[in-house]
This record gives sequence, structure tokens and C-alpha cells, in this order.
Amino acid sequence: MRRKMAANFVRHSVSTMNQAVIKSETPLLASPKIAIIGGGVAGSTIALRFAELGIDTSLIEKGDSLVNGPPICHLHAGGNLYREISDEQCLTLLQQSIDTVKVYPQSVNKRPTVIALPINDPGHPLDLLPRLEKLRAKYASLVQQDASNKVLGEPEQYFRLFERAEIDALKELPLPEEARCPSDWLVAFAQNVELDNLQFPIFLVQEYGLSAFRFAAIASMAIDNLPDCHLHTNTQVRGLEQLTGASGWRVSMERHNENEIIYADFDYVINACGFKSGEIDDMLNAKRRRMVEFKAAYVAHWPKCKGLWPEVIFYGERGTPQGMAQLTPYPDGYFQLHGMTQDITLFNNGLVASCENSAQPKLAERFINKIERQWPAELIEERTLGSIEHIAQYIPSFSQASVAAKPLFGAQQIPGDDAGLRAADVSFYGKHYARTEIVKASSALAAADAILHDLIANELVNSTLIEQYATKHYFPVTGQCTQEEVTARAELLAEQRQYPEALAKNF
Repeated sequence: MRRKMAANFVRHSVSTMNQAVIKSETPLLASPKIAIIGGGVAGSTIALRFAELGIDTSLIEKGDSLVNGPPICHLHAGGNLYREISDEQCLTLLQQSIDTVKVYPQSVNKRPTVIALPINDPGHPLDLLPRLEKLRAKYASLVQQDASNKVLGEPEQYFRLFERAEIDALKELPLPEEARCPSDWLVAFAQNVELDNLQFPIFLVQEYGLSAFRFAAIASMAIDNLPDCHLHTNTQVRGLEQLTGASGWRVSMERHNENEIIYADFDYVINACGFKSGEIDDMLNAKRRRMVEFKAAYVAHWPKCKGLWPEVIFYGERGTPQGMAQLTPYPDGYFQLHGMTQDITLFNNGLVASCENSAQPKLAERFINKIERQWPAELIEERTLGSIEHIAQYIPSFSQASVAAKPLFGAQQIPGDDAGLRAADVSFYGKHYARTEIVKASSALAAADAILHDLIANELVNSTLIEQYATKHYFPVTGQCTQEEVTARAELLAEQRQYPEALAKNF
């Protein structure tokens, strides 16, 4: 649905783009007009947050739908996929994930995650125990502070370790149809995994899945029903400049297949362009060090799959042939696969950094072609089969799986120069300009809150209007989305994007 632009604007044909722009006739208002450039996870979440509070928000997305970026499959409620990151980042991700579940409950796939170390890994499983205990204690503290934070099950069950004898005993049990206790999630695991290839104990952690299609469905449905959110898809930002003598901004945009430029004035601009954030920064000559990494996940179908499957993580050293293997389950025998090797999820020269002359890291053209056009069929086959083989070294019967769809792929930005950074949210430049810099989807809400506080600090939003919601998240319209509605919209999005409907179903 195309809506009226929530700002004063004028149109010019493309041929007159270089003509002088008219001066703004509207001063800064007590109720500001906010522009968000980019409708991914961050941009959509911020748009919902602001519009739910009655702040006039325009969301500008160059694609034809929302949340269509890098693959999402995991909530990261504790950062347990990344043993190399700091405890501080893990605790931050735990808090952010809990907040995300409370806002987007229908997007969460409630199944635990198995963390296992292969026998050839130099680490030991018990090395993970101190961090897991810190996370469990933090979760218990958050639940004690606010009972609504109990979204990951009982705190004492946040994780549990299983010794080899316990897993061996499960091999003799019938496959349960539903999980009545934690060990029910491990029966199929016990019967299919080559246990001799693993160190023990293994850990079962309340790390849930996060469906990209269901997330996109919720954002789209809620924005459709929020009068203060004005969505503009198929619209590309072509320029950004600060208004003379004011703190506002003029944004120039071009709608796809329309030979005209639209100029609109806003009081505050949020750059939520993901891996292309540097292009907007460059319009302002705003220096920023950042990296961009191209990644992919693969979709396989395992028709002979039986029983309940958790997500399974086999740790490994990133970038080596034994890099981490990740098996993410969906209904009907479909799985999303990661392998942190250069032949699967990672790519040679797929991580690039910004330079002195530009805030935008330059990915090689072959990566841009994959993002904006399509993958070569032979590369899809090669990399998906490679990811199946990578999983099959631990689950031999998984070798029967087949290629099910094109990869889930995209590029993610990483602010600064630490390629291992996973918990990040937002930075500011000058006045009334913010950049979202999330690495994980669960950080989007923290970015929204940080920008909201900046709006208050800059006296663009009166704190008395939202003080009752400043410390808690207020999403009444978003919360009205039902499971049935979300599933229907998510399945439609999966079909439009040429992925199996199973990836959109509630797990």
C-alpha cells in the first residue's frame, strides 16, 4: 500500500535533479517528522517503536517488501553460538533477545539448541560452563525484576548438560511426538548423531529460533495498521543534505520506474541501510570505520527425518575446514545449514573494510550480483551439497538430504574494526542523524530505544508524552497480530521470495 509522504515534498523530473532545491517552509515541530532509510530488521523495528508512540514516521525501503536481508535463524539469547566473543556481549544479547521475544513472540521458534564439541576440537565442553552459569544467573535476575521476562522457560532450565551415558540411554526410546521434558529433544539426536565423534558433556540451551519470514510478516502487518507510520517501498534515496539554518534534513528519493525525484523534509533521519549504510554516510561526508561481510545459509530437505529436532551446533574454528556446523530445523523435514568454512557460509574476500575516502566498504562485484540478481545454479548446488556433507560428518544419515531452494544470503555490517563483534546497536553523527549498526536481529530494539532517548535529549519529543513507556516497550498494535495471520503473511512472503513454505511455518 502506498501512503502519503509524511513531510512537505516537491517533485522534479530526473532531468532537473541538479536544480536548486527549494527552502523548507516548515519549521521543526513539537511532533517531529522522522525518516528511516532502510526497511530491514532495524528500520522496521524502529518504525514500529516510534509509530506505536504516535511519532510521525516515514519508512523508506528500496525493495518491494520489509526484512529481506541477511539470513536470520537464531534469537541469540546468550550468544552461545560464539564462544570467542566476550561474556559482556553474551549478557547483552541475552537481555536484547528477551526484549525481542516480548515484542515479536509470533516470530520465535520455541525449540532448544544443542551445543557440542567435536573430539578434534582443542577446547573442552566444561570450558563453556562458567559463561552458561553467568547467563543463567542473569536470566534469573531479569525474571526476578520483571516476571514478563520469563520468555525462555524456567531460569533453572536455561541450560542443562548431558553426559554420554544419558544420551546412550535415549537411543533405546521411541521418538516422542511432543517434548514433555528436556531430554525428549535429544532422542532423535541420540539415534542419528555419531556420538563417538563428540566430546561430552553436551549442552542443551534455551536458545530459540527466529523466523525471518514471520518477523517480516509481523512488521508488515503492524505497519499497515499504524496511521503514524508511512511506508514507501520501491523507493531509493538519492541524496541527503542538512537544511540551511536548521537542524532538519532534506531527503531526495526516486521511486522505481518513475522518472521523477521527490524532495521531502524531515526533522530527524535514521540510516538503517544495513551493509549499505556507508552510502548514506558518504552523502554527508560522515567518516565511519566499519566492515561488511557477505554470508550465506543453505536450505536442505531431509525427507526421512523423524522425531523432534533441536537446533544443533557443532563447534569448530571459524574459517578452517572444521568450522562450526549449524543445523536449524523447520517443519516438514526442512533445514537451514551453516558451515563456518570458506567453502560454505564464508567466502574468500567476503569480509571488507571501509577506507579513508569512503564509509562504505566495497564488496566485490560477484557478491553484489548475488545480492541484487541471482546465484549461478551450479554454485547453489555445489555449496548446498557441501553444507550437507559438512553436517553429515556428525549426522551420517543427513547425507540423504537434498538441495531444497536457493541460499538465504546477504551482507551484514560490523561497526568498527573487530570482526568478532556481535552486540552493537547505534551511533550518532552531528545533530539529528543516527545510524543503526546492529549485527544481530535481537539488537534492533536496543537501537530504537537509544534513538528515542536522543530524540528526547534533542527536545524533539516531549518526554512527558512517553515517560510511561520510556522504560518498557509499548507495541499494542504489533501485539495484536495472531499466529494464523502471521503464518498466512509469512507463507506468502516465502512464496514470493521463492523459498519453501516450511521456513515460514511456526515450529
